[in-house]
Amino acid sequence: MQDIEDMHLVPGASAASADTPASARGGEEEVDGRSQREREPRLVLRGRRATAVAASDAVAGAAMEPVGNGDPNSAAALVAPPVPGTQSVYLKTFGCAHNISDSEYMAGLLQSYGYRIVDDEASADVWVVNSCTVKNPSQTAMANVISRGRDLQKPLVVAGCVPQADHKAKELAGLSLVGVTQIDRVVEVVEETLRGNTVRLLSKAKLPQLDLPKIRRNKHVEILPINTGCLGSCTYCKTKHARGDLGSYTIESLVQRVREVVSDGVTEIWLSSEDTGAYGRDLGTDIVSLLHALIEVLPEDGSCMLRIGMTNPPYILEHLEALAGVLNHRSVYSFLHIPVQSGSDTVLCAMKREYTVSEFRHVCDTLKRLVPNITIATDIICGFPGETEEDFGETLALVSRYQFAQLHISQFYPRPGTPAARMKRVPTAIVKSRTRRLTQLFESFDPYKDMVGKRERIWIMDVAADGQSLVGHTKNYTQVLVDTKLREATEHTVREHPFMGKSADVIITSHLRWSVRGQVEGDILEGNAVPSTPPTKPQTRVSAHNAIKRRRRLGRREAGSNPAEPCVCQGCISGSHVCEEERKRMETLMASATSSWIASEERWLWGVIVVAFLGLILGLLGSSTW
Repeated sequence: MQDIEDMHLVPGASAASADTPASARGGEEEVDGRSQREREPRLVLRGRRATAVAASDAVAGAAMEPVGNGDPNSAAALVAPPVPGTQSVYLKTFGCAHNISDSEYMAGLLQSYGYRIVDDEASADVWVVNSCTVKNPSQTAMANVISRGRDLQKPLVVAGCVPQADHKAKELAGLSLVGVTQIDRVVEVVEETLRGNTVRLLSKAKLPQLDLPKIRRNKHVEILPINTGCLGSCTYCKTKHARGDLGSYTIESLVQRVREVVSDGVTEIWLSSEDTGAYGRDLGTDIVSLLHALIEVLPEDGSCMLRIGMTNPPYILEHLEALAGVLNHRSVYSFLHIPVQSGSDTVLCAMKREYTVSEFRHVCDTLKRLVPNITIATDIICGFPGETEEDFGETLALVSRYQFAQLHISQFYPRPGTPAARMKRVPTAIVKSRTRRLTQLFESFDPYKDMVGKRERIWIMDVAADGQSLVGHTKNYTQVLVDTKLREATEHTVREHPFMGKSADVIITSHLRWSVRGQVEGDILEGNAVPSTPPTKPQTRVSAHNAIKRRRRLGRREAGSNPAEPCVCQGCISGSHVCEEERKRMETLMASATSSWIASEERWLWGVIVVAFLGLILGLLGSSTW
């Protein structure tokens, strides 16, 4: 990123390369949405200060007095601001995991410059809205947030896919914009917006660095973008307009990032992408090569799990066996999201999805055969233009065949500027009816009923929506809700629970439609290390430990001199560790149990000897009498 001290930003010129001809930059940089020919004041950014200069007076160097109109987003409202980096920022994110990662980077950058990231939108000095353009509802939700910000007279910065794909959208008028490859310059945009200037950085730049400051939404989870854009040309997709063609990070940079986040204590890594399977085709490599390289640097004790992101069918067909080997690795979730979108080849052709239903079935069948208990998630779009009842029936048949545990159902939304938006639409009533029918079919499945009573290893990384339960996932990424056992649980106390970021064995106690509930059994493993072979424990030790847990569940927290009473320190009660006092107490119980066992064994042995001796005597007497 070019230092702001050397930046010279004018309409139609990129701040990153002000002396580069416009024809060579391949994009437009705007200030206030005005062109240079309109002879309006232009913005010159130097030394973190802004001045308004009339275009006609620029050569003569004559300064122009700023004219304000009361709009905090107006470039003319040049009011002396507070010291940069002392204000608070409210950051709102819409969309996919890639967008969440972008927001985490922007939050980290802003905080590293002194800004405070706050959750209270009313008290914030400036709002940054990271937008999503994949569906109408997500863009509508963004527009509602922007409207609320305008009503509160908040300076607004909009980032993400909406401004990148459609910077002329009416809801973006007069606002500062940040493109998807310009997130590393968010500090500059926020500073100028707080001064009353409108700055738009939308030209395509190289991929942002992976080692930028970052504030993770979940400190245990790293969302790692491996590439941006895709190789497809789906007729309904607006995201392609924003993210563009495929651009992959090098394997070396991704491996280095994994090393860094593991050393930071991260215990789960999500690989994020618009199409994971297409990774590396622009660099002469492929997704399997990347996955093998990443697995090599994951901790050998299994203390960090890897989740592979969404992949379209065409680019994994040639890698199915190698991909199955990766999904079977103990540090990789046996889970894959493969959107099919429709069960009809006719509809897939109209969508330009570049695969057939038969190829999708081949992917599913092969992975199910090679990866035991794998979870495959998929997406369906109902009511795509031209979809007939027969086409929809084929979709129902496909979903019935595989009974997907996770299915994302969406109505077709015409996105402006896409080819599908110009196609003849299926009547809305029919689209809604098909959506309901597919939803009813999906909700009739009961994928988790056979798990009740089973023992499962889970990795606990998050808090449930109710703010009361912990969320863990099994090896095949089934969601397991675990009771925290906290008397006064809040989302904050649950998020700081000692089980977070660790793994445990649970007994599945009940099943719900979208998840299961489990009860922790045995020890919580530090760093969620999974032993290659389960350690054997004496039955008496297990019984003593279970007795201790039963007493704790009954609320007995007062320890006396009796070694049978459990320790009451916070670590022993929560299960995060066993203190020295507790260890000695358990050893005493173990020794006592062992002594009792030996005594009982000795009594049993003497009994056998006496019976045998009496039998021998009686035998001899009987023989003598005979």
